[in-house]
Amino acid sequence: MRPDDSAIAHGAALSLPARRSFLRGLAASLAGSAFAAEMPWLSPLRAAPVGQAPSDRVRLGLIGIGSRGALLADHLFKTPGVEIAAVCDVHPSNLARAAAAADAAGQMARRFTDYRALLDLKGIDGVVIATPLHLHAPMALAAIAAGKHVFCEKSLARTIDDCKRVATAASRSPNVFQIGHQRMFDARFHKALSYMRAGELGPITQIRAYWHRNTDWRRASASPELERLVNWRLYREYSAGLMGELASHHLHVTNWIMDAPPLACVGYGSTNYWKDGREVFDNVNVLYRYPGGVTAIYDSLSSNRHHGMEVQVTGSKGTMELETGRMFWEELPHAPALTALARQVESGTPAARVPLASATWSPELKQSATGAPILANWEGDDGTGLSLAAYANAIRGSERAPGMIDHAYRSGVAALMGLAAMEEGREVAWPGNYPA
Repeated sequence: MRPDDSAIAHGAALSLPARRSFLRGLAASLAGSAFAAEMPWLSPLRAAPVGQAPSDRVRLGLIGIGSRGALLADHLFKTPGVEIAAVCDVHPSNLARAAAAADAAGQMARRFTDYRALLDLKGIDGVVIATPLHLHAPMALAAIAAGKHVFCEKSLARTIDDCKRVATAASRSPNVFQIGHQRMFDARFHKALSYMRAGELGPITQIRAYWHRNTDWRRASASPELERLVNWRLYREYSAGLMGELASHHLHVTNWIMDAPPLACVGYGSTNYWKDGREVFDNVNVLYRYPGGVTAIYDSLSSNRHHGMEVQVTGSKGTMELETGRMFWEELPHAPALTALARQVESGTPAARVPLASATWSPELKQSATGAPILANWEGDDGTGLSLAAYANAIRGSERAPGMIDHAYRSGVAALMGLAAMEEGREVAWPGNYPA
């Protein structure tokens, strides 16, 4: 069944428990179907409600409590059966804020400045890593070696070699490994993918994705010694810039839709606005080539937010805009005047009555239609809370999600391919899979 404007009349906005129930129902409805193979990571959401038994308790250590880590902590405090038993950060103010939040939530989390000491703590089931990108690989590898379950924020790692190392270690571990791509738990993206797989768009011919902001990404540091620690996103040693922080999300979605990584890419990047000593681009443009002749176009900038962010998937029958959750159907073009003339001549209509001077072309401007909702009643849950709930349930049930590591690897490597193409001025080919 295709999305329809009448879908918006199906009910009132869903509450958070209702949204969770909806996704559990979605996961259950897909069990045993061919489509279930597309999203096995949803299966932990079908788990029985969390009880009071000690076996239901999941104790986590949170490594990195900056802006993203603090958001994840807020979700975890609200996740049934989860205890944040330890927090770790090298920045004193981050550590103090996280510990205070844990105390307020009734969870007396121990404080650490060295993540290795946290990993040595007895009784920690898993960790959540939300540190700067260059630390993802060493921390994830150490956690895997320590026998911990791992939730690692995107992007997977700072280098392609490190992506391979982490993916290989995670695939060989019996424990849960999950990447922080919350769109894997966003109901709109699941629904959209089901329509694509059912052929509602026709053959997919192109994907366009963009993420535009108007911000310098710079944060105030208390002293010059803290500059690189606080503003790590601006330095190549620690960051992949816009490709790692933003593009990795949309490249993950593109790989998911195409069910394949890119074959190669080319691109241009520049620092044409924020000339403040940063080492990363503030303007990136990359073309990815996929199997079947499909091209994915990605661009991002940090000097203008007019267009915001979007993933546009186009096919012969229509276009889907996934971030806004809308579907636009293609319309048959109007016959030009010369075609109308031929038809009238064939039917015996006097040629004198045909307006030969009428326009045969009109500007092919963007459609002004509002489109139809891909998923009715969606109210802004981007999947972050559900992804953490699924991580906790996967630990609780010792359930590794098939495909999760592949998603992490493909998106992390695709982002780094684009960065290399811009920095080196050449076409960069897919470097191959990780050794499982």
